[in-house]
Amino acid sequence: MFTGIIEAVGTITAITPTGQDVSVTVDSGKLDLSDVKLGDSIATNGVCLTVVKLTGKGYVADLSLETLNRTAFTDYSPGQRVNLEKAMLPTTRFGGHMVSGHVDTVGEIISRTQTGRAIEFWVKAPDTLARYIAEKGSVAIDGISLTVNAVRGAEFKLTIVPHTASETTMEHFKPGRKVNLEVDVIARYLERLMLGDKAAQSEPSSELSMALLARSGFLG
Repeated sequence: MFTGIIEAVGTITAITPTGQDVSVTVDSGKLDLSDVKLGDSIATNGVCLTVVKLTGKGYVADLSLETLNRTAFTDYSPGQRVNLEKAMLPTTRFGGHMVSGHVDTVGEIISRTQTGRAIEFWVKAPDTLARYIAEKGSVAIDGISLTVNAVRGAEFKLTIVPHTASETTMEHFKPGRKVNLEVDVIARYLERLMLGDKAAQSEPSSELSMALLARSGFLG
């Protein structure tokens, strides 16, 4: 589990094909690896990766075919800068929101506007995820815990303050960039719980209806 508060920006130094999947080598930059051991998790651009080797300057991790299909890693090459966060501890200050590191899909930056010292981005999510994105709710973009400031269909707006931009890869985001997107896990669990017994069906409908909301006590 992670908080979405980025600890360092690293750089992918090698991507090595291993059959249908790959391993990646990451220079972890200023990230403190003194307490990291083999088998530990590090969120790398929002993807929970298991450390299989420590290199002295960083770590090596394996990416499965499922991870490659779900994330923007297929577009990466050596030199790609990535946001890094070690798995949270029970004593970690919870400054962001609950981030699992299990990326849902890839979104796209569709616009960038300077507003005072802040940067406003509009991001396009796949239509299937639109119902999980709410104004003033939380979303993780490349592992960064962010607040949604406006929503229009499957598009949503982010307002990035200078500190966030400088401490993450977001200062380099431009329209057309693909980003790893993870919606708030609480929304997913809530939807699943509201299905009740229908969740056991092989293909339960995930569409929320007014009737379902009323049965669940959300309507008077």
